[in-house]
Amino acid sequence: MKKIKSIALFVAIISSVAAGGYWLGKQDSGFRIQDSTIKATTTPERKILYYRNPMGLPDTSPIPKKDAMGMDYVPVYERAEADSGQIVISVEKVQKLGVKTEQATLRVLDKTVRTVGRVEADERHIYTIAPKFEGWIEKLYVNTTGEPVKKGQALFEVYSPELVSAQREYAVAAQGILSLKDADSDTRQSMQQLAEASLLRLKNWDISAQQVQGLSKSGTASRNLTFHAPVNGVVLEKKAVQGMRFMPGEMLYQIADLSSVWVIADVFEHDIGLVQVGSKAQVKLDAYPDKPLEGVVSFIYPMLNTATRTVPVRLEIANPQGLLKPAMFARVSMAVGGKGKVLTVPLSSVIDSGTRQIVLVQRVEGRFDPREVKLGSRSDNYVEVLDGVADGEQVVVAANFLIDAESNLKAALGGMSHAHGGSTTQEKPQGNPPPAAEQAGPGRQAQPKPAVVGHQARGILDAINADGT
Repeated sequence: MKKIKSIALFVAIISSVAAGGYWLGKQDSGFRIQDSTIKATTTPERKILYYRNPMGLPDTSPIPKKDAMGMDYVPVYERAEADSGQIVISVEKVQKLGVKTEQATLRVLDKTVRTVGRVEADERHIYTIAPKFEGWIEKLYVNTTGEPVKKGQALFEVYSPELVSAQREYAVAAQGILSLKDADSDTRQSMQQLAEASLLRLKNWDISAQQVQGLSKSGTASRNLTFHAPVNGVVLEKKAVQGMRFMPGEMLYQIADLSSVWVIADVFEHDIGLVQVGSKAQVKLDAYPDKPLEGVVSFIYPMLNTATRTVPVRLEIANPQGLLKPAMFARVSMAVGGKGKVLTVPLSSVIDSGTRQIVLVQRVEGRFDPREVKLGSRSDNYVEVLDGVADGEQVVVAANFLIDAESNLKAALGGMSHAHGGSTTQEKPQGNPPPAAEQAGPGRQAQPKPAVVGHQARGILDAINADGT
């Protein structure tokens, strides 16, 4: 009996000790959780990067200050800046990428519009030889296309019955006036009217005054009439053939004076607004690359070539040596002035995605603010900024595409981290799951459970091999 009482007493003591230990452990756990919670809710002191304008203007300050209205600049903290979409890169990485910046400044955009063109004859100096009467070509003096001619040089001789008849009428009238000096006034007046009508007919047929004067003196009509070159130039086109019959108004020769020529330049649609009448231009020919020629824009054509989206622009070029020949290929450079000082950034600073344009503005070293900008006119190296950047701000001009690629890569890795859980813990199912061997069932091999791993991307992904490593 005593033995049974001893055993019962021992069991009671053990139970009391176990209950006391459980109670103490529970109290200690509560204190630990509370202490952990207090530590987690304690916010560490944040680092101030710089102070920004309270009105939202882009100017910043490394020290506290007030604006013109007496308002305090707002501090920008490290985490707040990183969470606002700013690109943060270590100083070592910035140096490794070779990042360079340049200040956005006001300047006059001087641009050179470069295009191509072709040499054409001045339409105002093209002459057509087309007799106004019917006849036959008796003799050709200039018998090839492209042959240079001098003003007054004989081109061809023609025979025309109409011309011979008109000459005879005038010769008779001219001689009659001289022989009827003593006749009555009515007779002399009739003869004078006949002579004037015949002379007018000859002049309408482009008979020269010298030929008319010789006809009136000799009183004899010439069977053939010689046509002469009206200007110095070259024969652009020749249809005259010896012995051929021609009709009134038929073109026999076309002669162009090439001492001054046109260069028709095709200016693209986006540049035509910069070109003005009077703008100076430089023309270079492939035939004479070391002899640039100077010209002036004399006319801008009012039509657009829909196939090439270009507008023809006419340049007048002096050609005293005849170097420029029709249909030659020309390279044209036109210096066009700007519209005064405008805010500009280098062209290399603009990242064009196709739908919008972005520049990276450097706040402090290693921190870049992506800005969407609205662009205006362009020069060879700079572009006007209408909105998005302020005067004096530093924009990235070198390695900006690498910075943009780096920020996109970090964003992608961050998205992958969130997609995989972003935590190293997972909820445990209610109750105690059976062992793996029991889940496998009799006669089946137990399969290990896949581990759920959360991760956070850090650093830069330099390369991804083909096998995914």
